[in-house]
Amino acid sequence: MSSAGFGRAELEAMLVGLRPKLHRYAARMAGSAIEGEDIVQEAVVKALAAHDSGARVERPEQWLFRITHNAAQDHLRRRQRERSRMSETDMTAIADLSASAETRLATAMSLRSFMRLTPAQRSAVILVDVLGLSLHETCEVTGATLAAVKAALHRGRAELKAMAALPDDMTMPKLDPEEERRLRRYVDLFNARDFDGVRMLIAEDIQVDVVNRARLNGKKEASTYFGNYDRMSDWALSLGFVEARPAILIRNPRAGDTVRGFVLIDWRGDEVVRIRDFRHAPYCVAEADILPVPGERA
Repeated sequence: MSSAGFGRAELEAMLVGLRPKLHRYAARMAGSAIEGEDIVQEAVVKALAAHDSGARVERPEQWLFRITHNAAQDHLRRRQRERSRMSETDMTAIADLSASAETRLATAMSLRSFMRLTPAQRSAVILVDVLGLSLHETCEVTGATLAAVKAALHRGRAELKAMAALPDDMTMPKLDPEEERRLRRYVDLFNARDFDGVRMLIAEDIQVDVVNRARLNGKKEASTYFGNYDRMSDWALSLGFVEARPAILIRNPRAGDTVRGFVLIDWRGDEVVRIRDFRHAPYCVAEADILPVPGERA
């Protein structure tokens, strides 16, 4: 259908419903739940712009996955990761082995594990084994031939099986003392609901990204963000790590202090210049590697 037959409101509703699946794909392609959200945001902007420009949309869901796939590829190129080229051999005789065992394995593997696959293998395994697309739908999303998709899927599954047999080599990251001092000051003021004190820490040109909700610029707009937290009581903050990066964990004291979100802070000296709050992006929380600081309590 053309964009004229696929309304803007219909597209926006589809983007809301598909966003967790689009993020699951992007996060595994990038090896990071945080970068996966960056990719999804870029894909959403591109999809809306393409629609408004009158792009022809035959199959909306596959079209959105294709835009996300291309955004992920652009992201990987920008990171200057070495891309492995895969020679296309005649794999058309390989049967589709999408058994439940492969599906469970691919779904359970960590984001870091997927980064050990080539981009082609990553795409095929995620789309088929994690998201449940058919081989032909995967060809449509990636632009690859059926032979190439089958080859990538076959080799990617084999790599994941080999990795599953290896011991987990994750080591506990450590907080830099200066970073810990700044984060702990922010957390202590927040937990005490001393939002005037928190405002003293933020720069005049502060940027606040409430992921999946709003973007605020400057101290005046940022006051809305702090005011929303002041009106709620279902949160407490503590220090932790998200994908080995120092972070603030948002816990829910009404549900056994379970982690319901996280916040990333960028500093300029002792001033907060950017806040990224993932409270309203549960799909990011589900995908990210989150660790509390040992002994830290909300």
